[in-house]
Amino acid sequence: MNVSATPSVLRALSARHRTRLMCFAHENDIPQGTRLFEEGGRADRFWIVRSGTVALDLHVPGRRSPVIESLGHDDLVGWSWLFEPHVWNLGAQAVTPVRAHEFDAVAVRLACAEDPEFGQAVDHWVGRVLAHRLHATRVRLLDLYAPYGSGDRP
Repeated sequence: MNVSATPSVLRALSARHRTRLMCFAHENDIPQGTRLFEEGGRADRFWIVRSGTVALDLHVPGRRSPVIESLGHDDLVGWSWLFEPHVWNLGAQAVTPVRAHEFDAVAVRLACAEDPEFGQAVDHWVGRVLAHRLHATRVRLLDLYAPYGSGDRP
């Protein structure tokens, strides 16, 4: 599976499902330096970035939290809201001022349960994002902590 690019909501969901998802969105301006969430916190919302940059980071005891990935236009910020126990697996911070669509995770999960086709589309989209993030996390941690880096092959 190619995980080189984060699956955009615009490419991942049909027009009908995008429209349904966007019914739950509200505009949010996030100041630079704002922590969106911390590892281990309750995952009760998520964002789709319109502009700006959000850094995903990972708590490493005794070290500064490394940035795992930088997210920008049309990227999903947060996937933990979809999977029990709904607890953040990473942290996130606005690197620049960010404009984003913010979603109430509980409302979206209820809509997914009420409309299985919509739920399956959202599950597939978020699952593809998750696969990309796991790959990016692995590569980044190997680059930071393995003796010879990630060893990515051309």
